[in-house]
Amino acid sequence: MFRKTFTNYIETLQDTICTELEKLDGKARFREDLWKRDGGGGGRTRVIENGALFEKGGVNVSAVHGELPELIKNHFKTDHGTFWAGGISLVIHPESPMVPTVHANFRYFELFGNSGNSAPVDAWFGGGADLTPYYLREDDAIHFHKTLKTTCDRHGSDLYPRFKKQCDDYFFNTHRGEARGIGGLFFDYLKQNEQKSLQQWFDFTTDAGSAFLPAYLPIVEKRMQESWSAEQREWQEIRRGRYVEFNLIHDRGTLFGLKTNGRIESILMSLPPKVRWDYNVQPLPGSPEAELTEVLKNPREWVS
Repeated sequence: MFRKTFTNYIETLQDTICTELEKLDGKARFREDLWKRDGGGGGRTRVIENGALFEKGGVNVSAVHGELPELIKNHFKTDHGTFWAGGISLVIHPESPMVPTVHANFRYFELFGNSGNSAPVDAWFGGGADLTPYYLREDDAIHFHKTLKTTCDRHGSDLYPRFKKQCDDYFFNTHRGEARGIGGLFFDYLKQNEQKSLQQWFDFTTDAGSAFLPAYLPIVEKRMQESWSAEQREWQEIRRGRYVEFNLIHDRGTLFGLKTNGRIESILMSLPPKVRWDYNVQPLPGSPEAELTEVLKNPREWVS
C-alpha cells in the first residue's frame, strides 16, 4: 500500500541526515555499502567512523521481502505467509562525552497470506527516537522532547505522552534498574483503527522522522566545542557499556535480526567502538555523573 512512497521517503531522509552530519563533522564521510538479502530485497548501509566529531555512526535503509521468518510466524500464530518491511535506522556515537549519543528508526511492515501479490492482510508503522547523554543538560533534554512533542501534537494531543511513556518503558535495562537514556518516543503496531487511518499513521511516522534533525542537531552544535577530560571520557565509555547491554539483551530489532539471519554488519552497526565494564562503578554523591544516574533510575517528564 505505502511501499513505494515510504521507501522514497526513507531514502531521501537518509540522504538528508548523512549530508547534515557530514557538514557538522567536517572531516569524515559516510561510506556506503549496498547489500542484497537472500530471499528478497536489500538495503543501503552508510557508516561514518573516526571523524572530527563522530567516532562512529550509521544510517541504514532497507526494504526486504519474502517468506515470513519463523519468529514472525510464531508471533502471529500462522504457519504460512509472506512479508514486506522497509525502514531507516540510525545510531550516532560522538567522540566527545559532552555530545549525546542518539538513536532513531522509522519503519513500515506489510503482512500477507499465501500470496504476496494480494492485498496485505495486515500493515502497520513503528519507530521512534531517543537521546542518550553522558552528562545531563536539562536544556538539551527539554529541546529534544519539546521538538518531538510539537510534532506529535500536530497529529493528536494524546500521542506524545503515550509514546514518551512507551519509550521510557522500552529503553530500560531491567537488569540494571535504569533507563538507557533520557527517552524520546517509541511507537509500534500503528495500524488502521477507529481513531486513525493508515494514511494518517503514515503522515505521523514521516513527520516524526523529519523531526529528527531539528531535535538533535542544535544539541550537537551547542556541545561540540566544549572541552572534556580523560575522566569524563572514561565515564562515557562506562555508560556506553550499558548501551551495549541494552542492545544485546533487550532490543527487539537487534535480537530479531540476529535470530533471522539478518545482515550482521548492519545489525551491530549500533554498537559503540570503545566501551568499558569497570567493576561496581559508583559515581560520587553530588557529582554530575550521579545526577545523570539519578535521572536514569527515575525518568522525568521534560515538557508538559
